[in-house]
Amino acid sequence: MGFRKNILISIALTFFFVGCANKDEVAQFNKPALYWYKKIAKSISNKNMDNADAFYISLKSEHLSSPLMPTAMLMLAHAHMNQEEYLLANYYLDEYNKRYGDGENREYIDFTKLKASFLGIKDVYKDQKLIMDSINNANKYLFRYPGSVYAPLVNTMLVRLHMSQYLLNENIAALYDRTGKPEAAKIYREKNSDSLVKMADITPPEKGILGKIFD
Repeated sequence: MGFRKNILISIALTFFFVGCANKDEVAQFNKPALYWYKKIAKSISNKNMDNADAFYISLKSEHLSSPLMPTAMLMLAHAHMNQEEYLLANYYLDEYNKRYGDGENREYIDFTKLKASFLGIKDVYKDQKLIMDSINNANKYLFRYPGSVYAPLVNTMLVRLHMSQYLLNENIAALYDRTGKPEAAKIYREKNSDSLVKMADITPPEKGILGKIFD
């Protein structure tokens, strides 16, 4: 938790000091790393993610080895998550893991990636692959980090994912029943026979099939 706490404090302080700055100037070249870092933070505070991403490219291209890079990546990842842009959030988290992912921070970043994928599921019919990938990744996370402080949340996500998959299979089976295709319905109900959850365990949440566990 120490790594996460330090990152969040750093981000909060950045927003405090940068929030009082003047409006963003036109992007320039050959600027110090701190210049681009402040530009990123200012753009995020103004919810202008296009500019924030552009300034990150400048920071990365001009100062790849800067100690400001890891915090900038995490700022952008969390900002995109707040904007419900989960694919972009995962891009920055992947970038972070490639360069800085080890030890405690790897555990936190992998959890944040899992959270972004989970929150990115908007339509269970269209996002079936994402549901299956999220289930696999959640199981991998619990295997890799059995004592993780995030394990309870990962287990909650996993249960919700299994619930959504079960309901999806049942809804498809019911549709085949209504259209006179009992054999097809049987296939989908057989998929649920090995499920970790059963219909009696499921109370469909009011806020959507996955519900809200990060409010």
